[in-house]
Amino acid sequence: MPLALIIFDLDGTLIDSAGDLAAAVNNMLAGFGREPLPVPEVRGMIGDGVAMLVKRALAARHCDHADAARAAQAFMRHYESDATSLTTAFPGADEALKELQAAGIPLAVCTNKPARVTAEILADLGLAQYFSRVIGGDSLPFRKPDPRVLLPLLEAFAARPERSLLVGDSEVDAATSRAAGVPFVLMKHGYRRGPAEEIPCMAALESLGELPALVRALPL
Repeated sequence: MPLALIIFDLDGTLIDSAGDLAAAVNNMLAGFGREPLPVPEVRGMIGDGVAMLVKRALAARHCDHADAARAAQAFMRHYESDATSLTTAFPGADEALKELQAAGIPLAVCTNKPARVTAEILADLGLAQYFSRVIGGDSLPFRKPDPRVLLPLLEAFAARPERSLLVGDSEVDAATSRAAGVPFVLMKHGYRRGPAEEIPCMAALESLGELPALVRALPL
């Protein structure tokens, strides 16, 4: 396998976390005296980090005068207290990661979720063992779609962008990969906001189980 590095997004790519994120959002909203949001609606708000998720949830319940920073803190308190009771790895994740790791390809995570809770989730779901490096939304002064979030990973593994992959589920991931010059693989089971057909990618997969075969088929 010719790849020097595969970088994975987390939410919507490796894990289905919408249930726990929605629970934390709704606990936060309850603190402002607002009705809960249905999980499918929260699912459509995921992908740009905690601040944007909270901002969208507040707007959806017309909390126009809420203190966004206080709301984000409340969200994180609820989320960190129970981040995996409703969260699962997508089917095929463990097997695909195991096969890619066995092939000697370094694997990393780059997510807009805070680093500490990311590490806890990966550990709880038994996925931490596969990743050499994890970059969270608070690890650097910038986050996706800023392409600079990928640079520490590329440098750490001496990986050229064109010999790496970013595997993600959304327009944000596609924009990050395009700006960094890293080929992009779209997971269609994720949290994108528009049709998969409108997201530029080298391949769009239905399942993580398809990823090792795609990697094996890449030209040397």
